[in-house]
Amino acid sequence: MTIELTLISKPGCHLCDDALEVIHQVLADFSAAKPQQQVEVKHVNMLEHEDLIQKYAEEIPVLLINGNMHAYWRIDDERLMRALHALAK
Repeated sequence: MTIELTLISKPGCHLCDDALEVIHQVLADFSAAKPQQQVEVKHVNMLEHEDLIQKYAEEIPVLLINGNMHAYWRIDDERLMRALHALAK
């Protein structure tokens, strides 16, 4: 099963840039530990989706794991790593 990470963000958001950096760092370490586990990262610009603007306007960036809310504003690297290992094959 592929783990799907979805980062909901908007252009010009410094917290979004920070979140993306944390995600990439965690994925590099996770991939080294679990090379067989597939992880897909999707970036969604909330400005292109009115429903996301209404839902997450004050919470971006938002990280979803397999469609479920994992974190918003700041991504904790250790918590994300634990979540990925819990979902890994």
